[in-house]
Amino acid sequence: MEQSVEAISAIPGRMYEAWNRGDVAGFFADFAEDVLFAELEGTIYRSRAEAIAAHETIFATVMKGSRLVRGEVPFARIISPGVGVVHARVGILMPGEEEPPSTRFSMQLFVTVWRDDRWVVVALENARLLSLETMAALESLPAG
Repeated sequence: MEQSVEAISAIPGRMYEAWNRGDVAGFFADFAEDVLFAELEGTIYRSRAEAIAAHETIFATVMKGSRLVRGEVPFARIISPGVGVVHARVGILMPGEEEPPSTRFSMQLFVTVWRDDRWVVVALENARLLSLETMAALESLPAG
């Protein structure tokens, strides 16, 4: 592997392919052992092992049979030698769906570093993509 934008840009695609196979370890294969991973609902995993353990349950229950689709990398950049960032977006299909609803698209911001002759993810933030209209509608719902 080389220190290139193309190499860091390929990480999300490998993750999405592993998700679609139901391969939790493969999904986290490019993560550093000491990764910091912030999930969309606010959970923070502080290691690769912790993220894998939590996602084994998620893959077996609420996300069982789901697929990641329409993945894209709007930008990736090496910001200094051995340090890169990647922004990715992807939709989630649940079993039986053909197109993800607009509320089920996420974006991820990856921080990568060059370690042991390969790029590894040392930090990842996963966030839901919501339109201003959707956010306004959510904010208008009664609390509780």
